[in-house]
Amino acid sequence: MAKKQPFEKASKAAGGWGALKSVGRQLVGSGKPVAGAKTMLKANQPDGFDCPGCAWGDPEHGSSFEFCENGVKAVAWEATRARVTPDFFAKHSVQELRCWSDHDLEHQGRLTHPMRYDADSDRYVAVGWEDAFAGIADRLNAIEDPGQAEFYTSGRASNEAAFLYQTFVRLYGTNNFPDCSNMCHEASGVALTESIGIGKGTVQLEDFEKADTIFVVGQNPGTNHPRMLADLRKATERGARVVVFNTLKEKGLQRFADPQNKLEMIRGGSKATSTDYFRPRLGGDMAIFRGMAKVVFAAEDAAQAAGDAPVLDHAFIAEHSQGFEDYRAVVEATDWAQIEDQSGLSRTQIEEAAGFYLEADSVVATWAMGITQHRHSVPMIREIVNFMLLRGNIGRPGAGLCPVRGHSNVQGDRTVGINEKAPKPLIDAMEKELGVPMPREPGHNVLQAIGAMLSGEARAFIALGGNFARATPDSQLIDQAMRNLDLTVNIATKLNHSHLMPGAHSYILPCLGRTEIDRNSKGVRQIVTVEDSMSMVHGSGGINLPASKELKSEVQIIAGIAKATVGDAVVDWDALGDDNDKIRELIERVLPAFENYNEAVRKPRGFHLFNSAAVRQWNTPTGRANFSVADLPKETEWQQAKGDDQTYILQTFRSHDQYNTTVYGMDDRYRGVYGERNVVFMHRDDIALIGAEAGDRVDVLGCFEDGVDRTAADFRLVPYDIPRGCVAGYYPELNVLVPHQHYGDKSFTPSSKSVRVNFRLRAK
Repeated sequence: MAKKQPFEKASKAAGGWGALKSVGRQLVGSGKPVAGAKTMLKANQPDGFDCPGCAWGDPEHGSSFEFCENGVKAVAWEATRARVTPDFFAKHSVQELRCWSDHDLEHQGRLTHPMRYDADSDRYVAVGWEDAFAGIADRLNAIEDPGQAEFYTSGRASNEAAFLYQTFVRLYGTNNFPDCSNMCHEASGVALTESIGIGKGTVQLEDFEKADTIFVVGQNPGTNHPRMLADLRKATERGARVVVFNTLKEKGLQRFADPQNKLEMIRGGSKATSTDYFRPRLGGDMAIFRGMAKVVFAAEDAAQAAGDAPVLDHAFIAEHSQGFEDYRAVVEATDWAQIEDQSGLSRTQIEEAAGFYLEADSVVATWAMGITQHRHSVPMIREIVNFMLLRGNIGRPGAGLCPVRGHSNVQGDRTVGINEKAPKPLIDAMEKELGVPMPREPGHNVLQAIGAMLSGEARAFIALGGNFARATPDSQLIDQAMRNLDLTVNIATKLNHSHLMPGAHSYILPCLGRTEIDRNSKGVRQIVTVEDSMSMVHGSGGINLPASKELKSEVQIIAGIAKATVGDAVVDWDALGDDNDKIRELIERVLPAFENYNEAVRKPRGFHLFNSAAVRQWNTPTGRANFSVADLPKETEWQQAKGDDQTYILQTFRSHDQYNTTVYGMDDRYRGVYGERNVVFMHRDDIALIGAEAGDRVDVLGCFEDGVDRTAADFRLVPYDIPRGCVAGYYPELNVLVPHQHYGDKSFTPSSKSVRVNFRLRAK
């Protein structure tokens, strides 16, 4: 491991000079530092582009320089001077490129021409756009059953591209929409729909300014959505409690030095982003909230006995909820010993955390993939909702639920129809608008698509962005699955490993990036729209010249494939592909929430999509918010492994120099790792227990009992402040250990935060 630099060694907060140095390196590394800096001044501005990074909201969408270190990385990554031309592919075979790292592949720069795989030479060769569209259509139309084609969507796609995509795919005849949301917040959507009738959070950014207490559960905003740090810091400054439940002690959840605060930077200062920090075992958060509910019920009983004001919001519970008594019964029946063992926290710690809830008038609960990637994630999230319902902390100012999505439009894609479960109102509206029947039977999610590829059922795969092969679990099986296919198509801005697992026929179709100018045939500058985690829809228009004259927009590419495949008798694909306003008009006619879409999205902050639960309208079968009555898991993965000093529970996560599968660099300065990614974070005592020392190298072995050998070879052990029995490391490098059959109940989300592993020491 490379030695830390002195300044970085002394840094004790997220942001600060380390962030500025990183920004400088990224801009210089792009080859266009001045242009990159100018580009950032248009990030999240009314006449600029929406940041292609995270989905965290911003207060005024144009009131300030509202971007962060990771936003700069995303923009510099896209706006690089480097290019991957046909000459590059002529020099390098697919077999050779498969040996390159994720970082090295994407570091080559922007794709410039549509490419077709030539199996005889094992190389990609240039192809004309019309020939590519015709070749793709030929293969799609040769498939006997449309259900044998899989259509993947990444959260980077705009609302317009996603809506056009789902229109094409459903006209083609299938609801096979494996989507990146299947791998992150699917559990949130399932749980919230069951509990409150809508699969989204209920808060807006202003609620963080009004909350008395904010519970931050299973997330690391310092790396995954850094702009959230400023809002947490503001909350602590005004006296709010920010209570963190996170397995690792993360720097961004402790202190933040604002790089845009000149005086603070000069003085080397920073301010707290949390007031209280608890570190549960992996999978133990449901037990924490069950324990806090027990404390709340005990306080209610004590208040009644003393004749004091009630603790529970009885009026809210009576008017707006269903199942309260049954929920209370299951809480009372849960034993404290089980809660303590499963959570990893003491009863005293849980009582302390519950006390902050009882003291607060308004509470926000926010979570991310530390909660959603377990087998019991759906009941875990419903337990959070139960807890918030007890004191009416949903549907009023300063209170509510906030699942924090990662990518910039993963929530918007689902809103406009990327959904394998074919919502009836959407299909009804599409049939009325287009005048033809649409498929209604459920399609494939990500894990079902993988299964179909492995079995030979799936014959074609088209990806609207993303890096499917590296984002999904069971890496060695994904390689086999992708290469089983007759057709693979990747719409992308940069080269990645998914492109290097070609089917019999394979195409790479390069598209414009978020920062680039898109003009239609009449020279009119186009904008696209995206939805953030707070259900705000923003406009986005690029400002940079395209990386190549050969590039097309996502909607132009989709329209081209669609016209060649299904014809234009039902939809005028040329018109929609040439004018995003026409797509938005179509969305408005199909989805009532987008009324006056073209006008509303051109306002500085965009507009807020109606959220029924935020105004206490519950679109559930009961017409109320539903308490759930699930028991705690009989055993979490950690409890199953307890007593076996050779078995540990692994969670995969991002490094700080990474966004989703995109690796910007090899450092993770917030965790003290430099120059490599093959590391495992482990408690110092656990390192000694397996007979190793800090810095020793190990093979990490999967323990899923299905006969598949899953090994991640040659990883360095790094001591870290993490509970005993729990370990952590980066994806995609450790995805090889995550079985695709190991997923959340109801959600089908890979259980990437609860993977059983052991270790084999390597020779020194």
